Amino acid sequence: MNHAQLTALGRALRLVGEHGDALTGDTPDTRLHEVKADLRRALDLLDESVGGGAPTTRCAEHPQGPVDESAPDRCLLCETRRRAARRSEYQGGPRPERPDPGASAPTRYGVRADRPQAQQRWLPEQWNGREWELCGTPRRDRHEAELYLAAQRRGSRPAMAYRLVHEFTDYEVLRVWGTPVKVDIEPLGNLGGL
Repeated sequence: MNHAQLTALGRALRLVGEHGDALTGDTPDTRLHEVKADLRRALDLLDESVGGGAPTTRCAEHPQGPVDESAPDRCLLCETRRRAARRSEYQGGPRPERPDPGASAPTRYGVRADRPQAQQRWLPEQWNGREWELCGTPRRDRHEAELYLAAQRRGSRPAMAYRLVHEFTDYEVLRVWGTPVKVDIEPLGNLGGL
């Protein structure tokens, strides 16, 4: 939604709100027809402003993704990833050895085997002119993440710079493609107020 659409929609909704405040039991029909026309105008502006369809899932990562009704967030992509993780856990994935419960004294925070295994991911990010932003799904495989960024750089609208960040217990920038340059969004470098 661009600024002009946002302004027009806000104005139309404020007008509808004013109509709501002015309604009484003896409001004439002509006034009700005026309210109806303003409501239609606001709905038309809203239809023009909405770019895509309504989200099909409750997943923040894939709102327009394929639907799996049995998943808690209705996202087939995330549910497939969760199922693969559960499957590897049950079918011979690495299992921590549990110490004999009587061999050690109870501790406040537990022992290492009680904590979940650390997750590692590779995050592809792009420079948007002001800051680094995630530009794709975090990957479990570094090679796959690098191939994704190579495809992004060859795409029709590449960003100024890309980087690959390794997320383990902390973040570490592994590689940067391009040079991020700070872009001032104000015309004339915000010198218009002088």
